Amino acid sequence: FSTMSRERADSQGSLGPDDEVMPYSDDETDDELDPSSDEERLDCLPFLFPESGWRVKANDRAFCNLPEFQKKYFLCLKKSKYAGNGIKTYKYNALTFIPLNLFEQFKRAANLYFLALLILQIIPEITTLPWYTTLVPLVLVLGITAIKDLVDDLARHRMDNEINNRKCEVLLDGRFQVSKWMNIHVGDVVRLKKNDHIPADILLLSSSNPNSLCYVETAELDGETNLKFKMGLKVTDERLQEEGQLAQFDVGSKAWYLYDGKDQTASYRGFLSFWGYIIVLNTMVPISLYVSVEVIRLGQSKFINWDLQMYYQEKDTPAKARTTTLNEQLGQIEYIFSDKTGTLTQNIMAFKKCTIAGHTFGDPANPVDFTWNKYADRKFEYLDHSLVACIRSKKDKDTLEFFKLLSLCHTVMVEQKEDELVYQAASPDEGALVTAARNFGFVFLSRTQDTITISEMDQEMTYEMLALLDFNSDRKRMSIILRFPDGRIRLYCKGADTVIYERLSPNSKHKEVTQTALDIFANETLRTLCLCYKDISKQEFDAWAKKHKAASVAMGNREAALDRVYEQIESNLMMIGATAIEDKLQDGVPETIAKLAKADIKIWVLTGDKKGIVSGAARLCGGESLWNIHLYKVPDPFFPEPGRNALIITGGWLNEILYEKKKKRRRLRLKRLGKRPASATPQDAAQPIDDWEKETRQVDFVNMACECEAVICCRVTPKQKANVVSLVKKYKKAVTLSIGDGANDVNMIKTADIGVGISGQEGMQAVMSSDYAFAQFRYLERLLLVHGRWSYIRMCKFLRFFFFKNFAFTLVHFWYSFFSGFSAQVAYEDWFITLYNVMYSSLPVLLVGLLDQDVNDKLSRKFPKLYLPGQQGALFNYKNFFISLFHGIFTSLVIFFIPYGAFLQTMGQNGEAPSDYQSLAVVMASSLIFTVNMQISLETSYWTFVNCFAVLCSIAIYFGIMFDIHSAGIHVIFPSTFTFTGVASNALRQPYLWLTIILTVGITLLPVICIQFLYKTIWPSVADNVRPAEEKSTPFQRGRRSRRSAYAFSHSRGYADLIASGRSIRRRPATSYRVGLV
Repeated sequence: FSTMSRERADSQGSLGPDDEVMPYSDDETDDELDPSSDEERLDCLPFLFPESGWRVKANDRAFCNLPEFQKKYFLCLKKSKYAGNGIKTYKYNALTFIPLNLFEQFKRAANLYFLALLILQIIPEITTLPWYTTLVPLVLVLGITAIKDLVDDLARHRMDNEINNRKCEVLLDGRFQVSKWMNIHVGDVVRLKKNDHIPADILLLSSSNPNSLCYVETAELDGETNLKFKMGLKVTDERLQEEGQLAQFDVGSKAWYLYDGKDQTASYRGFLSFWGYIIVLNTMVPISLYVSVEVIRLGQSKFINWDLQMYYQEKDTPAKARTTTLNEQLGQIEYIFSDKTGTLTQNIMAFKKCTIAGHTFGDPANPVDFTWNKYADRKFEYLDHSLVACIRSKKDKDTLEFFKLLSLCHTVMVEQKEDELVYQAASPDEGALVTAARNFGFVFLSRTQDTITISEMDQEMTYEMLALLDFNSDRKRMSIILRFPDGRIRLYCKGADTVIYERLSPNSKHKEVTQTALDIFANETLRTLCLCYKDISKQEFDAWAKKHKAASVAMGNREAALDRVYEQIESNLMMIGATAIEDKLQDGVPETIAKLAKADIKIWVLTGDKKGIVSGAARLCGGESLWNIHLYKVPDPFFPEPGRNALIITGGWLNEILYEKKKKRRRLRLKRLGKRPASATPQDAAQPIDDWEKETRQVDFVNMACECEAVICCRVTPKQKANVVSLVKKYKKAVTLSIGDGANDVNMIKTADIGVGISGQEGMQAVMSSDYAFAQFRYLERLLLVHGRWSYIRMCKFLRFFFFKNFAFTLVHFWYSFFSGFSAQVAYEDWFITLYNVMYSSLPVLLVGLLDQDVNDKLSRKFPKLYLPGQQGALFNYKNFFISLFHGIFTSLVIFFIPYGAFLQTMGQNGEAPSDYQSLAVVMASSLIFTVNMQISLETSYWTFVNCFAVLCSIAIYFGIMFDIHSAGIHVIFPSTFTFTGVASNALRQPYLWLTIILTVGITLLPVICIQFLYKTIWPSVADNVRPAEEKSTPFQRGRRSRRSAYAFSHSRGYADLIASGRSIRRRPATSYRVGLV
């Protein structure tokens, strides 16, 4: 196993985590860490590939339908085991919609509960309410939900049809014909043209480009926008170019009861009464609550979608709420976990500064005019005229060598497009460097597998490429060996300062000056890269070339062998200088972070960048004193210096705190190298001996980090990002939000309570995995401080009032039972009970949940402290619930006993006593309707025409329906259903009954008015103090200060394998296409 380790690992004597090294892969398992697993895996290879019976035949659709490829799917019915290419994301069709939808809805406990109540009401012996009092709301809820599900599924049908009906070219009957994606079969040969979407999993057969090459963008899969190259086999590329060739290709106490003729014992009757009361009191939490909550959440989501202030016009990207269940949690966020590159920054690189042979260029001045260069990129901007003057004078050889290196040492591909050079780079930073060299007169023109052609100050030069030592995340550098036209052999190298300085020659100049410049660049949060060279003799190169050839054809551990050979030639380098690239912050990021910090929201930045260039991000998030983690045991108190602190921790040390697999992997590697076990080191001796100590370390870390204004975790993997979020959720019990823009942020986004995706430069994976999505980080301020806060306030107010009105409504039955012999008789008319939560009291409270706002959006953003009640859960908790309960109890007592007392000994105008049960029910119901609608009016902070209309309309609907169902006409048609004939008209024409209603409503509202007055005058809330200043407030002005971000060199492999493959490059027809086998 010695060949698996690289030589530079021998020089790493310390077993502590390297701050500049990314932790190992998240996908490692204990089996992979077992030293014997590699040998066992080799022995087991024959068993990993059994004969599976899967075969593909090109250009033969009938082949896959042969009996040998059939499988049973229902009883004796069979179908091909090869799947079709049509996609199906919809859930229902015309036949399955009703049964499947009802099945899914009755899986919910609430619907099942009300179904059980309905079944109980159907039983005549125990029912106390007509069955339709539960059936009507239940059918209404099921119907609304079914319609919503139907609309959603129709949208899925439309999307499926859109994708399935996309067109592509398929080889049928000996020629390419246009076919729909869903009609593609296994074995079909497909032809794709430039910028076409790939319709299926395909095998590349040939391409019109040299070497059967094609470029594929996989942003929809992994979030990477960098182009990946794919190559077909040489034999298929050479022999499958024409249609004909492709067409031929194959591959209990007792109680007293009135006798009702039923011989039932008192115990049995008591049993029936118990279940009767269960039915009567079910309106305490009615089914309409669930519907109302869903409607409010849906409306709040739509408000986010319709917010034009969160619409990004440059990319035509509106904000999108991808869920309807988390809006109120947006008003309770305490911790935000953010990615950096592409989330806080634009992920668009610009060459800003450089240091060459000890001289630093890039001081701001007037923009440089590049019209003297016919190849210049018109979008490129630079502000230091001295550098251009130095280059054009051709007197400083170091400067010329600097830009020559940038134009030669890369894996960029170039194409001519409308007389313009278009570069395709493996990363945006490499493209920025080549573009900078182009504008300063060193233009990369073309390349073959063994040559590179550039224009040096309008003089075209061709260099022979002898070797290309590509970049990867372990090497953190790339090199190229060239033969100059005069026969000299030179190696150019560029990479991270941490690896370049280890390989510099003792005779190299400008090391100290360059390091000083690098520190300055890092403090300005610029992304840095060192450039150096080495002259090689012919004898030295020939000897090295033999080793390189042997390593490149090694059958096992080829990459490790190549790395060792690369190490031998990349030594004794001579420093030329360093580059500094800027990734600008998005507009409004500093102001957004400052506002969120004032709202007591802590922001943690989790990034893959190195530690030296994230201090700017720490200060951006509010930290002034920077602290670096290097110890397990932290002092108590954590920070001896008071003030605003920022904590920076690297991925290596984070692994030590999380106690992940890295140490096990390191011990295994050291064991293979014959070194002493890692347990002999002091740090390993500090490993947790049990789960309690491990948990203690994690708690200490979280407590220390939460004392900081800013926390920066650098050089972390996607799994570590998710683990950090999990720690805060576990030990702080806080509502968390994660925001990112790439596929490497998906774990973090899914782990947090709320995930936000930025639709930026790194594909749509983060957006597709998120709960909310928009185009710019600055929109997070409005999402939380406006929409989140409003959603939380509205939902809390809705729940408080909803519980109150139903407590007040339902508990009247309880008080009435003391006077009805606990017979489970209801206090209201049956139809009033049915329609109370559906039509009489639902609309006003629903509109409060949708539209209410204590202050407008400008004040919400101007005074971030308004956000604090949501974090504290102050607006709806056990205290608020019991206040609503006691308020409901008080209201129900007043609504029952005042009308009861008024009916106890009264005489009407005609000398008759109207003290009947039905008139009492009408008076109590009327009092209740007035009370709840006037109560919600007192609770409404933001009045619109719709709110006013809803209150008046609810009262009008109540009286309109009551007079209709109490009429004689409807009683004649349905005599057993509508039994309150003439009660409303008879009772409500009595003046003293109206006085009773007015007295009841007045007594219920008077304490509420007094309490609200006292709270607003003696104990005002923050919103109460802010609201009077609304007219005097001035518009909030954003600051103009801009900050810079950090740089990390090329994140993916370049095109070295292709460039140095040695295959001849042939010219193909101008039409670009790719042919693949499904």
